[in-house]
Amino acid sequence: MIPFIVRLLLLAAALVGATGGAFAQNYPSQPITFILTYPPGSNADILARSLGQKLTESLGQQVVILNRGGGNTVIGTQLAARSAPDGYTLFMAQTANMAIVPALYNQSGPNKLPYDIAKDFDPVAYVGVTPSVLGVYHGLPVKSVAELIALAKSKPGKLNYASSGSGGTTHLVVELLKQMAGIDIVHIPFVGPAKQMIAIMGGEVDLGVTSMLAVLPHVQAGKIRALAVSGAKRSPAAPDIPTLAEAGVTGFQADSWYGVLTPTGAPREIISMLNAEINKFINENPKRLSAQGIDVEGATPEQFGTFLKQESIKWAKVVKGSGAKVD
Repeated sequence: MIPFIVRLLLLAAALVGATGGAFAQNYPSQPITFILTYPPGSNADILARSLGQKLTESLGQQVVILNRGGGNTVIGTQLAARSAPDGYTLFMAQTANMAIVPALYNQSGPNKLPYDIAKDFDPVAYVGVTPSVLGVYHGLPVKSVAELIALAKSKPGKLNYASSGSGGTTHLVVELLKQMAGIDIVHIPFVGPAKQMIAIMGGEVDLGVTSMLAVLPHVQAGKIRALAVSGAKRSPAAPDIPTLAEAGVTGFQADSWYGVLTPTGAPREIISMLNAEINKFINENPKRLSAQGIDVEGATPEQFGTFLKQESIKWAKVVKGSGAKVD
């Protein structure tokens, strides 16, 4: 005979499973909040509103976009991490708030993050990437990545690059390139991408990494020379620009990516449902998203979870090697 305590445990497990299944069947029965750590008008905001509209239509409940910027993405991330794990809170994950910012903070002490990225979130879906372009001032005497690396090695510490702010992707993508190519280029941070772009176009700095959507008009006007894209594959928006890996920096891959998370503990049935709806959205709208500067990807929650772990490890090494600090 099965011991009494074992029967009680089995009964409890069955009741929990039945309750979870019923909860998932009734989902959603109220509005869903989608938290972002970036302001209205940003790429993340534009993407979230497009996705939110699709989920509103397909799920029959309003998806409310909640912009909670500030604190180097910490404020919004903390709000999401402390929300109920019931499937009614979604969170926009990006390279910065998931992989870079945690590496910039101490694991203990007064500068410790008030949440744990690995423990406080469950992956839902991988959406896509915003391709970045390695561009140089049009007067710099290089026309390829190989020539740029050769020039940098011949003049260590003499070339410089612009970023849109210390500790962001436009800073650390070049730091990753420096580490992998073995070159010394001086970092000059600016406040925001507009000033960064002006500095490159005007020759105030020699080069920089910027978003594909922002830089292409200047490339076409001959004000910036595009040498490579930073992602694992060429962008449909500019298929003639090679990847850094193709250009000789073997294994290089660094994009600003987007995904969706939920606080840890949401029912698996709900995560699977949301994953299917999000993948349907990106599969049906590749051209629309490309026009917004996003190359779609898609993945299962498990695949996205593996990707998040890999990104955390990679960017932690880049941050440590660069000496980047929280401003």
